Amino acid sequence: MTQRELFRAERLPVLQNRVFATAAEARTSATGDVDLVQDMDTGLIFNSTFDPGKLAYDRNYQNEQACSSVFQKHLDSVTEIIHRHFHAQSLIEVGCGKGYFLDHLQARGYEVTGIDPAYEGSNPGVVKAHFERGLGLSADAIILRHVLEHVPDPMSFLSSIAEANAGKGKIYIEVPCFDWICRRRAWFDVFYEHVNYFRMRDFEHMFGDIAESGHVFGEQYLYVVADLSSLRSPRCDQSRGLDFPDDFLGGIARLAAVAHNGSRNAIWGAASKGVIFAVYMQRAGAAFEFVIDINPVKHGKYLPGSGLCVMPPAKAMQLLPPGNNIFVMNSNYLDEIIAQSGNQYRYCEVDHE
Repeated sequence: MTQRELFRAERLPVLQNRVFATAAEARTSATGDVDLVQDMDTGLIFNSTFDPGKLAYDRNYQNEQACSSVFQKHLDSVTEIIHRHFHAQSLIEVGCGKGYFLDHLQARGYEVTGIDPAYEGSNPGVVKAHFERGLGLSADAIILRHVLEHVPDPMSFLSSIAEANAGKGKIYIEVPCFDWICRRRAWFDVFYEHVNYFRMRDFEHMFGDIAESGHVFGEQYLYVVADLSSLRSPRCDQSRGLDFPDDFLGGIARLAAVAHNGSRNAIWGAASKGVIFAVYMQRAGAAFEFVIDINPVKHGKYLPGSGLCVMPPAKAMQLLPPGNNIFVMNSNYLDEIIAQSGNQYRYCEVDHE
């Protein structure tokens, strides 16, 4: 297998959404290297140094985004796509996580079964197992949201899903968009937990029959609705090469300079982007006081790598005087953040060039 190296990063936290009880634990938490390469046979992009043995998911892993009305609207838009293609059909959500989207669909009348070995809730519609033929479960359509980027061998994983579903049915896949990451120089969106990075063309090569495709959530995510029976081995299109930006990390110095301007600084967003941003900013010598997030399960906990404490908005507003800097990790939430913070700070949208 011929590989082309695209990007390297060292000593990044292996679990961005795991929170810690103390700053010391957070700062000394496990790290791993990222070596992004492109397989020149398939065209697929992945971290060649990824070791799944480094990852241990438990109740301290918190990646729920549905606390935000902005993200709830995103889930509504996804539901509309599913409704266009899977109305009155049985569904299986593979990798349903904590079950929020499954609950979302069930509340709208869908017959849906969740499959996830790490599920911690009490919904009787969730099976705590891996999806395989031995379960004896099948459905008209499969939902795979933000799972494929975590799987070391995505083609084998998709093949196993197709086999478990008797080689038929439709599938909805949603993943982060690597083209958006490259275009925005979003270095804070490359992290250890995501082993794969997909472009739309990758799915066009994986499936012979795609009913619909596009981008959602401000183009940060891409999606496809495809026929599982049309799954095939992708082949790299050498005529459409990947131009990875030479200045991918250029924004670090610019953002660190903003933080160095004498003001006090906070980060809004304690999920993956905020974790990686804080690590790079600390390495650039920029000082941040804390991270703000609306997810209550993260409050009073500490982020891996940086050891920064997560504050609820109300407490953060008491500690950060008006006129100081808030670095907004995801501009999709900017209006929501301005409203919650009283429009009294300087807001730096990290994902804008």
